Amino acid sequence: MATETVFPPLRTSAGGLVDATGRPVRLLAVNWYGAESEDHVVGGLQAQPLASIVRQIPRLGCNAVRLPWSNELVERDPAVPEPAVRANPELGGRPAMEIFDEVVRAVTSQQLMVVLDNHNSDAMWCCGDDGNDLWYNDRYPESSWLADWEAMAARYRGNPLVVGADLRNEPRIRATWGGPAATDWRTAAGRGGEAVLSGDPDLLVIVEGVRYAADLSGAADLPVEVGVPDRVVYSAHDYVWFEPRVASAEEWLAQVRPRWAYLAEEPDPGPVWVGEFGTCNTSRGCVRSTSPADPGLWFEAVTRFLAGHGAGWAYWPLNGTQCTGEGRTSGAAESYGLLNPTWNGVSNAALAGRLREIAAPDYEQA
Repeated sequence: MATETVFPPLRTSAGGLVDATGRPVRLLAVNWYGAESEDHVVGGLQAQPLASIVRQIPRLGCNAVRLPWSNELVERDPAVPEPAVRANPELGGRPAMEIFDEVVRAVTSQQLMVVLDNHNSDAMWCCGDDGNDLWYNDRYPESSWLADWEAMAARYRGNPLVVGADLRNEPRIRATWGGPAATDWRTAAGRGGEAVLSGDPDLLVIVEGVRYAADLSGAADLPVEVGVPDRVVYSAHDYVWFEPRVASAEEWLAQVRPRWAYLAEEPDPGPVWVGEFGTCNTSRGCVRSTSPADPGLWFEAVTRFLAGHGAGWAYWPLNGTQCTGEGRTSGAAESYGLLNPTWNGVSNAALAGRLREIAAPDYEQA
């Protein structure tokens, strides 16, 4: 099961991950957003007690949580208003980073692992041309990014279930793999990895591809290097709009294999973790379908591939409701969320069931 006991730290090995005993580990996560946004706190705390939300995560077949954060969160550390944590009154008015600490503590108390994700520089809803397409901007230069990463790694160094650092969410638009220093994400990731390892030498260094994390083709010839072995994990994101015109699983694989799926099919240069993928929760056609008009065809293709290759993943998102942000309606139902808008159960039984299926170690393709 996904929730079998894991003994950190994790290391890369033969195209996958192993724990301290040498046992293979699949990192099977949910994304729990909000702390990176204008709200400065994970979603759901207005609706349910923190512990109640966390207890639902293993029931989805997951053993980990990817927690987004922003540089603004770390550096400003504003107080979180009481309405955002209404169901957790003991958290009202406390600094945002103290609440982030409580979330990490609650997650790991259930023996779930945590991946810290530097989602944005500014506290906002990602993405597009929002001034956060690189790992730095005018308000938060690279020096801030490096210092904040070292501080975050050191902050949770005493918690062994904090296992990884996802260096930057979806480098895009100007970001390149190689090329001019100002846009070269590959070498910046090496510097970011060193900052992380200065704060906690046991963390995995997770490096997303460029083009919204959809393109890791450059890693084949130009891998990311850090000063210690067996740490670098590559991360891809995939959504139905990334491959909008595929009519079969074979067509989907033909598109993603040269970009990132090749990493799941061979041991070098390192393992791949699909750190974001998700589908709608509004109908059964979101989960399974033979029609190219439905996202279920794409979702069936990607989930079969991940399970068939034993690859790790992080579903986007856990959230039952939306956060504050451009294009968002705070408190409205999250149409991709695993949980319902009251955060007390699943939004779509077929979707939750599919994740449990592909998390199972004895998964067999139907």
